[in-house]
Amino acid sequence: MIQITPQMRVLVAVEPADFRSGIDGLARVCRQSLLSDPFSGAVFVFRNRRGTGLRLLVYDGQGFWLCYKRLSSGRFRWWPADATKPVTTLQAHELQVLFCGGDPGATRAAPVWRSVNERA
Repeated sequence: MIQITPQMRVLVAVEPADFRSGIDGLARVCRQSLLSDPFSGAVFVFRNRRGTGLRLLVYDGQGFWLCYKRLSSGRFRWWPADATKPVTTLQAHELQVLFCGGDPGATRAAPVWRSVNERA
């Protein structure tokens, strides 16, 4: 079973991925385009060109997980558009919002960490 925890790095590929490629193809994209190690334990998130499906690639220490979510209708409304960077990051709770077809940037969650001595 795969569990996405707040401590995990979530890396989102900006460019759409070819969903005909499997684990090896997406791992190659991680290395060549995203300049990241697919064996690092990070969660890599890819979107298809039409914006109707997401793929997650995660290495858990024993092997790779490849998960796929396709919306029954409509498209994922949010996707990073910064063409200057090949990858962007999300927090675990923002990934959950993305899974539901929402906008992770619109979440109003507490920061992941803040200093105890800091006064607001």
